[in-house]
Amino acid sequence: MSSLIFRGREQSPAVVGVLCVVAGMGCVTLNDALMKWLSPTYALHQAVFVRSLFSVGLLLAIAVFTTGLASLKTKRPGLHLLRGLLVIFINSVYFLALAAMPLAEAMAIFFVAPLFITLFSVPMLGERIGPWRLAAVVIGLLGVVVMLRPGGEGLELTALLPVAAAIAYAFMQLLTRRLGMTDRALTMTFSMQSCFLVFSLVVGLGIGDGRFGDVEHPSWAFLLRAWTWPEPHDVAILALCGTMVALGGILISQAYRLVEATAVAPFEYTALPIAVFWGWLMWGDMPDLVAWTGLLLIASGGLLVIWREGRRRRPLVAERPLPRSR
Repeated sequence: MSSLIFRGREQSPAVVGVLCVVAGMGCVTLNDALMKWLSPTYALHQAVFVRSLFSVGLLLAIAVFTTGLASLKTKRPGLHLLRGLLVIFINSVYFLALAAMPLAEAMAIFFVAPLFITLFSVPMLGERIGPWRLAAVVIGLLGVVVMLRPGGEGLELTALLPVAAAIAYAFMQLLTRRLGMTDRALTMTFSMQSCFLVFSLVVGLGIGDGRFGDVEHPSWAFLLRAWTWPEPHDVAILALCGTMVALGGILISQAYRLVEATAVAPFEYTALPIAVFWGWLMWGDMPDLVAWTGLLLIASGGLLVIWREGRRRRPLVAERPLPRSR
C-alpha cells in the first residue's frame, strides 16, 4: 500500500510507517465523527451495512488493481470469523457510546485497551508485570475513573461502554496477534468488513422494522431505530465512512508491517487531538478540566507502556496494540 502512496524519491521505512499510522488514525477518527453525526437519524446496523457496502466494494477494487483477488483468501477462516465477531461487538458498543457522549471522551476511554492487554497477558500468556507497567495501568485506569465523574452530578454509566469495548479489544488482540504474520493487511480488512456487512444485514432483518425503537436514550435509539431510506447527502457521508474505514485499516496495518510496533504505536495517540478537533468543529464540544485530566492520564498510561516495552527491547504484547478497528 505504501508503494501506491509514496512514489518517486524512496522514503525510509520509519518515515513511511509513521505517516501511514497518522494518516490511518485520521481516517478512523473521521469515520467515528461521521458515524456520530448520523446517529440521531439512522439505525446503527443500517449505517454499518451501507458503510460496509462501500468499504467492501473499495477493497475489492484495490485487490483487483494491486495484488489480485486471490490475495483475499486465507487459510485461517475460523480465526478471521472470530476476529470479525469480536470487532462487531467492539464497534457496536463503541458507537453506542458515541451516540450519547463527546467523541474525544469516548475515544480517550477506548484507549485504555493497551492497559487491559497488559493485565490480561498475565493469566493468558504467563507474563509478569513489573513496577513500570503496573504504574502505567494504575495511571490509565485512574484516568477512566476521573472521566466517569463519580461523586458529581451522577455516575456517567455511558462511559462504561467504551471500557467494555476496550476489554473486548484486548481479548481480540491476545487471541489473534499472530494473524498478521500470515495474512495481508488487505485480507484482514476485507474479512472484517465482510463480517460487518453480513451481521448488520441479519440484525436489520430482525429488528430493522423499529418495533423496539420507542426509546428516549440516544444510545438505545441508535441501536433500535427503524431503517429508513437515506437522503442522498447521507449516502455520500456513508460512502465516505466506508472509504475512511477501509483506507484507515490498510494504512495502519501497513505501518505495523513496515516498522517495529514500539516505533509507530505512540503515533496512534494523534487520534486524541484529532477527535477533539472534530468534536469542537461539528458539535462545539470541548473537554472540560475533568475530561482533560482523565484524557491525559489515559494517554500517559498507554504511552508509558509503549516506552517501557521499547526500553526492554521486546515486542509489545500484541502486534497491533492500540485500538483502531472500526
